[in-house]
Amino acid sequence: MTQAPYQGFNVPEQEFADNPDPRCPCILLVDTSSSMAGEPIDQLNAGLQSYRQQITANLLAARRVEIALFTFGGSVQLEQQFVTARAFNPPTLSTNGNTPMSEAVIRSIKHLEDRKAEYRANGIAFYRPWIFLITDGEPTDPPEQWKLACDAVRLGEEQKKFVLFPVGTSTANFAKLGEIAQSVKPLQLKGLAFGEFFRWLSNSQSRVSQSQIGSQVQLPPATGNDGWAVAPT
Repeated sequence: MTQAPYQGFNVPEQEFADNPDPRCPCILLVDTSSSMAGEPIDQLNAGLQSYRQQITANLLAARRVEIALFTFGGSVQLEQQFVTARAFNPPTLSTNGNTPMSEAVIRSIKHLEDRKAEYRANGIAFYRPWIFLITDGEPTDPPEQWKLACDAVRLGEEQKKFVLFPVGTSTANFAKLGEIAQSVKPLQLKGLAFGEFFRWLSNSQSRVSQSQIGSQVQLPPATGNDGWAVAPT
């Protein structure tokens, strides 16, 4: 029996035997650079905790949604390898350093492909994965690395391997986020509405988890009077 590459996981055969439901994988790429210190990181941490409570309240989503969490602040850290929502326990994040966003994007795509290989090897169906890129700034790694990240996203979306959603606070560089956005335009948080964003994400994932794979699902509106976002100016 092959040992799983996910520390803390059961071996995949047992994991998927216990829960053979199709999976809705989602990666959260979260900016934890120094500029996020203070209220931004506090609101982000509170939003992650409320997200856990909301997504696990839906029993089907708790079994089908899988979440991985990367941070990028000074360095890129895999804070949580893929687990089902019912096992997701977000750590309290802290801030540090610059913004290696390009590396975070590239590593997350590789991590996602590794997980999809686990699904296929064990006969587990899955919905198209989501990657959420959340930042208050812009990439500080070299321009050539940013180009590699943009190219990787473009190719991945062309091949329908995932969808990347760029989300920024008011201080984010939306011109840069527009370069990496392919099928979904960047959105700007209303203030520091991380709680509202994660509530929307939970509701959206719950809808998808109850649908047929490959079907079109109407997601709750992200913008408007009741939304968490506005179009950046």
